[in-house]
Amino acid sequence: MQTIDPTTGKKIKYYPEHSLSKIDGILNRAEKSFQSWRTLSFKERSLLMKKAAVILRRNTDQYAQLMAQEMGKPLTQGQGEIEKCAFVCDFYAEHAEQFLTPEPVRTEASKSFVTYEPLGIVLAVMPWNFPFWQVFRCVAPTLMAGNAVVLKHASNVCGCALAIERIFKEAGFPPALFSNVFVSSKKSQSFD
Repeated sequence: MQTIDPTTGKKIKYYPEHSLSKIDGILNRAEKSFQSWRTLSFKERSLLMKKAAVILRRNTDQYAQLMAQEMGKPLTQGQGEIEKCAFVCDFYAEHAEQFLTPEPVRTEASKSFVTYEPLGIVLAVMPWNFPFWQVFRCVAPTLMAGNAVVLKHASNVCGCALAIERIFKEAGFPPALFSNVFVSSKKSQSFD
């Protein structure tokens, strides 16, 4: 998988595709993190999500430059994209608990309700054109709901994918709760 500067055609970096055994290891680590993450309170999850927002804002220019290099996004648009990502982290940190509160349902039983439980590992397959925003608009609510995320990003923005992974690591999220897999689009279609 190759990152090429679209303005110059210059090859920036090569990323080897993950083997199936490496992907299995990533998924096993994500599952382990999910099992503990799902038991945390919304308050505990939201503290980490707010840290992610702080990291995004602190490194706005760096991330905007990375997007410009990998996929040609103008710097001001990249800066705006990062602010939008920080906003979505703050938004779900503040509102996820309310959105996921069990809802009473009227039935013939003595007590009925709809509850929202964590599902497990969510595979996020993302496009290149908004390399941070498309990920964060998926990942912020998914993590706040108690799930883990494995990202298969577009192959031309692998540096953005790694930067996002570092954001969650630096914010203090459990290891592998958010992970990347580097695979071709064709190979990712065989995931089940």
